[in-house]
Amino acid sequence: MTLTKKELAQNLSDQTELSFADAKKFVDLFFDTIKEQLNSGKTVKLSGFGTFDIVQTKERVGRNPKTMEEFPIPSKRKVKFTVSPKVKKSIN
Repeated sequence: MTLTKKELAQNLSDQTELSFADAKKFVDLFFDTIKEQLNSGKTVKLSGFGTFDIVQTKERVGRNPKTMEEFPIPSKRKVKFTVSPKVKKSIN
């Protein structure tokens, strides 16, 4: 099962005195802040949960499996998430 932002906001609203609209704004702002920080090249560390970081992939050569024709795959930025030891322990 997948947890959506809407369900996350509903959960937050149910467990606090926030209205659903305020909880939704909070969740949206939370994720927007994480995106902004990652776009500016910063690492986002959420203690007890994990760390989001930007990594640069290397340029490489891909191959079309039907024609075996090679083509370049450009370098790009990706988000890397490293789970905290506390979360790892709680899952296992």
